[in-house]
Amino acid sequence: MPTIRVMRTFLAVAQSGSFVAAGARVGLTPAAVGLQIRALEEDLGQTLFDRSARAAVLNTAGRSASVAIESLVNRYDALCGGKDEMAGTVAVGALVSALMGAFSGALLTLKREFPALEVKLFAGLSSDFALRVQQGELDAAITTRPPRGLSASLRWSPLYAEDMVLIVPHAPQFPLANDALEILRTAPFLRFDSSTWTGDLVQEVLRRLNVRVNEGLEVNSVETIVALVRQGYGVSIVPKLDNVEWTRDSGLQVISVPGHNVVRQVGLLERRVHGRTHFTGAIKAHFAARMHAREPH
Repeated sequence: MPTIRVMRTFLAVAQSGSFVAAGARVGLTPAAVGLQIRALEEDLGQTLFDRSARAAVLNTAGRSASVAIESLVNRYDALCGGKDEMAGTVAVGALVSALMGAFSGALLTLKREFPALEVKLFAGLSSDFALRVQQGELDAAITTRPPRGLSASLRWSPLYAEDMVLIVPHAPQFPLANDALEILRTAPFLRFDSSTWTGDLVQEVLRRLNVRVNEGLEVNSVETIVALVRQGYGVSIVPKLDNVEWTRDSGLQVISVPGHNVVRQVGLLERRVHGRTHFTGAIKAHFAARMHAREPH
């Protein structure tokens, strides 16, 4: 009968793609990893990986088994977690823009409440985090709302919303029109990476406004776009970051563009079954309380 440790080794190989990398993750030699995988395959009566000299890739049987094995490991972790789940290390992915805004406050609050909790943060893009959460490399991630359907093993919960706004420089290095739509038509437009989930939202705003922009640079960072706009190089449509006071920024003008109701929804992405539900539940509860506090009473 496979042990939980053997199952963890199997998941490490599945996620990392080699016995060497998996061994480094679980603290075993590659040879020991190989012995555990062979023992698991013998117990299950089927080969789980297509092996080469340097790689081990899940085959059809392995992909099928990985769903059940991950569920078993996660359920075991949840059973053992209890109050201690708010201690130890949690791996979380987050948009840099979320760390600049509301999510950093949530982490500080949890850290004060649970000092034994260590959060390892990985900054990146929403589209990259989905696979890393699904594979178990991350316990959860703060992402924008997925524009397309997720894997059945994942769940996304909304936390807060940000209006999509037009930002323009106070000191532009180009002629700046007075009307928002004319600004978009004539000024150099700094576009958020069109291959990303936030990039989809930018395009949706422009589609609803029925405006064709004067394409300039394409950038995959809200922070970089804001810096370029401050320096007068262009204008952009971006999410108005929660908890960031752009209206007090001497280098920026923030303009609400009529004719669209697009918002960027930011939420928490997690597996439906995992061993850190106390942590993800605390994050969701923090934002629910924050939203309630903002409502008029």
